[in-house]
Amino acid sequence: MKRLGKIYILIIMLFLYLPILTLMVLSFNEAKSMAVFTRFSLHWYAELFQSKLMLGAIVNTFSIAILAALIATIVGTMAVLGIDAMKPRTENVLLAANNIPMLNADIVTGIALMLFFLMIGVPRGYCTILFSHATFCIPYVILSVRPRLNKNTDKLYEAALDLGASEKYAFRKIVLPELWPGISSGFLLSFTMSVDDFIITYFTRGAGINTISTLIYSEVKIGIRPSLFALSTIIFVVALVTLIIVNYKQNKADKMAA
Repeated sequence: MKRLGKIYILIIMLFLYLPILTLMVLSFNEAKSMAVFTRFSLHWYAELFQSKLMLGAIVNTFSIAILAALIATIVGTMAVLGIDAMKPRTENVLLAANNIPMLNADIVTGIALMLFFLMIGVPRGYCTILFSHATFCIPYVILSVRPRLNKNTDKLYEAALDLGASEKYAFRKIVLPELWPGISSGFLLSFTMSVDDFIITYFTRGAGINTISTLIYSEVKIGIRPSLFALSTIIFVVALVTLIIVNYKQNKADKMAA
């Protein structure tokens, strides 16, 4: 059974990562063909960094993701603190309402936001994408931060006030450290979802502005160039290196704590 389990896991891992490995190999293929590997070349990477269209899409994607994640994290954290101060019945209703956008189909959210911008007469562009991404990321931040706020946090905060600490000092030294793991995970989740989003971006973007996802969608219609393989390879490698560094630091911290 153990051997069958290992074989099963190996098959799943191959199914997940073999397409990515194939994409990475093709990004170094000198020919445009996806069927024949002719010779190792960095031609498509050079084309990637020379294309103003692709560089613009990269800048738009990551600047929107960072700003949207930052806005969503701040608003979501403040919302958690406000909800916690409410009566239990009101708190439960708001937390239940917070789950609706996460269960709702992206296409419904995208069309609704598009109609909202059209109704109020706001031209679609960079700012409408940023607003939309921050909006759909807020519920995920609330979901990440809310479990970190418990009764012990309230008791410690009140004890600090009784001992003479100011509200700002008690919040900075007691509440914020308790919430920080949830805040950081909410920020990273928001950033990832913003980078990955296509449907909401497609409905809320204006003419002449692209993110990586909408650019790839446009390229599919005329034929994908291998420079997009190069871009995907770079994103995968950066994500992999970041994950390795984070896990290494976490393991090191756990060993020091032990």
